[in-house]
Amino acid sequence: MLIDRAVVEVRSGKGGDGAISFLQEKNMPKGGPDGGNGGHGGSVYFEADPTVNTLLAYRHSKLISALDGGKGDKKLRFGASAEDVTALVPVGTVVIDEGSGRVLADLNKPGDRFLAAKGGRGGRGNAAFKSSRLRIPRIAENGHPGERKRLVLELKLLADVGLIGFPSVGKSTLLNLLSRANAPTADYPFTTLEPNLGIATLPDRSLQFVVADMPGLIEGASKGKGLGFSFLRHIERCRVLVHLVSMDGERDPYEAYKAIRAELREYGARLEERPEIVVASKLDEEGAKERKREFDAKLGFPSLGLSAYTEEGVGELLLKCAEKLSQTPQFPLLLEENDGEVVYDATKLSQKPFVISHPSA
Repeated sequence: MLIDRAVVEVRSGKGGDGAISFLQEKNMPKGGPDGGNGGHGGSVYFEADPTVNTLLAYRHSKLISALDGGKGDKKLRFGASAEDVTALVPVGTVVIDEGSGRVLADLNKPGDRFLAAKGGRGGRGNAAFKSSRLRIPRIAENGHPGERKRLVLELKLLADVGLIGFPSVGKSTLLNLLSRANAPTADYPFTTLEPNLGIATLPDRSLQFVVADMPGLIEGASKGKGLGFSFLRHIERCRVLVHLVSMDGERDPYEAYKAIRAELREYGARLEERPEIVVASKLDEEGAKERKREFDAKLGFPSLGLSAYTEEGVGELLLKCAEKLSQTPQFPLLLEENDGEVVYDATKLSQKPFVISHPSA
């Protein structure tokens, strides 16, 4: 089963407290300060690992935490720093702040790492406070606290081409023809309950690309109806959309096409702007070719005719996909943005007061 969403809490370790201690030797009964610093708390990272396929592990393990740093000790002994914790997630995982909904990281390549919670810095022992004015410091720092966050992990499948359309328009059958992926097929809605992936290869073997068969969409999918947006999110990764519209006569082709386009638009993420290949499927059905002519007239451009039964149009579709992919870049999910940093120009006067503060960590 594909688990593609999980909510987790991450906690980094607290820094160890600094020590208050004074050197006591036989020949130095009143020695100077020798309290060591505390160790740093452990941090929590997420890392994309190609051997991990789902987020199932995080459905049951809601807390990912690192240990605290060790306390400082006498004789200038520093506390041990805690080890960092690395949580492995599938390639294609997006990390989102639960409260704000902001995308924090897009781990779309093997080895991509994201610092989810930074460990607290260790506190300074009293030896660090000795100075010409303070010869016998009786103070030390507490370790800095760790971070605590609630994060949403979403897996968005990495695919070059996404097959979309209403249920039972032939998406799984087409995937099997393109890639021999052996996706389940049957003549009833929602045979595909989770995305299937396959690798398509051009006849001359000059190019391979990943094709995803998305579960059938229905009107209201962008609002969670049917299989809903839990699968719409996978389309975000696709560079090219192959939109299958059945010519079997069960549904008006043009109205079906418009309905799916509306769902893409309502969902957001600019899915409706993705390059699209419109495919008139099930051309072997009685009356299908006439329905295709009427459909094309309403579209204003010719759709690509396809029959999975006779394999008509499959080769042409492969070439069309390759052509579109050569013209289409990746669509990043994490956009560079201004994080609220303000740059002040000292040469310009400002009527607004500002405060210069020292960061706590």
